[in-house]
Amino acid sequence: MSNPLLATWPLLLGMGILMLGSGLQNTLLGLRATLEGFPTPVTGLVMSCYYLGYLSGTLLAPRLLRRIGHVRVFATLAALASVAVLVQAAWVHPVPWGAMRLVSGLCFAGIYVVAESWLNHRATRSNRGRLLAVYMLVLYVGLGAAQFLLTLSSPQTVAPFMLVSGLISLAMVPILASAQQTPEAAVSHRVRYRDLYRNSPLGVVAVAVSGIISSIIFSMGPVYARLSGSGTYGVAEFMAASIFAAALTQYPVGRLSDRIDRRTVLGAACLIATLVAGSIVFFGPLPRPVLLLLTAMFSGAALTLYSLAVSHVNDKLEPTQMVAASSALLLINGTAAAAGPVLAGSLIGALGPSAYFGTLATLTGALSLYNLWRMRRRRSVPHARKSPFINTQQIVTCAGLDPVPTPGAEGLQIPAAVKAAAAAPSSP
Repeated sequence: MSNPLLATWPLLLGMGILMLGSGLQNTLLGLRATLEGFPTPVTGLVMSCYYLGYLSGTLLAPRLLRRIGHVRVFATLAALASVAVLVQAAWVHPVPWGAMRLVSGLCFAGIYVVAESWLNHRATRSNRGRLLAVYMLVLYVGLGAAQFLLTLSSPQTVAPFMLVSGLISLAMVPILASAQQTPEAAVSHRVRYRDLYRNSPLGVVAVAVSGIISSIIFSMGPVYARLSGSGTYGVAEFMAASIFAAALTQYPVGRLSDRIDRRTVLGAACLIATLVAGSIVFFGPLPRPVLLLLTAMFSGAALTLYSLAVSHVNDKLEPTQMVAASSALLLINGTAAAAGPVLAGSLIGALGPSAYFGTLATLTGALSLYNLWRMRRRRSVPHARKSPFINTQQIVTCAGLDPVPTPGAEGLQIPAAVKAAAAAPSSP
């Protein structure tokens, strides 16, 4: 099999550019809402509208993929997302912002279905964790770098909104320029939610919890930083510490999960995140460098949960189930994520900024306990081992026989006579 990174570089580059726009948009809206005097619960509600649109996008994207393919779906949705940002720049009010957040959520959910089904098409059991980790690394590098774009202009002008729109549009270029490298269209098999849960209860629950956690971090993190006394640069610094830390941990954690039980890695990440977030709440106001360090440690652990959970679920799926499964998992993730900003915004409004990390610690702690319970009830899935490569196409062709394709398999089904000939010792 060819190197999956070489086969997916246009997608990864496009997603990296897209995340520059998305990361700037999320932080910009949270900060601008605070500067405009939106009540914190209202800000949380506006930010949650993104995830309501997200739910629709996960349902719509598989149908679009079957009809028009990966490239056209990506381009169409990116164009709509670009327009939605311009509308937010023109009308600064909770109602149009909420409506355009809904449109943005629909578009980005569809784009994520395209990206993850594309990656899973290229991945195997032995490299899935690393490939998804590289994907998440690209996303977080883009999101982290976007935070410093906020300092290029005042958040109270239209300039940053125009920059977001331009970046989202630019993300289409590498995808369209390398359209011939996209996966071929395939008939996808339906995946029922109860079957996903039956096959991987921990994976499905972790996908949901990671959605709540990530939505709180990206939507309410800027609000927390602002309410804690940070200016525009301080908000960017706080968010960058969260996101760049996650970028650094993605590949090592993904690589480790390809070698040992993914549930063990997931449990360790949850435990670290819980202890760190709990410490921030327990010790109260901390010196700025210490707070940034602990914030980075928390996000470096907590923001690996999604890729670990998706890898764990996909380990048990057939290739023809990948598109439907990506849509189902994103729907679960988005449904849970919709509650995150509302939950955190309400608690912050009632209890103060400390409720931000208190909420996050509670979520990761609960997932740690569930992980331990699941590990006691079900043994780990053995990881696939690499075997010496045999060019079965060449063996069959040399024997003068027609290959018999096996649906859903990567190789070929070899006739018994050829297997016997291949197994026999060669003549000296």
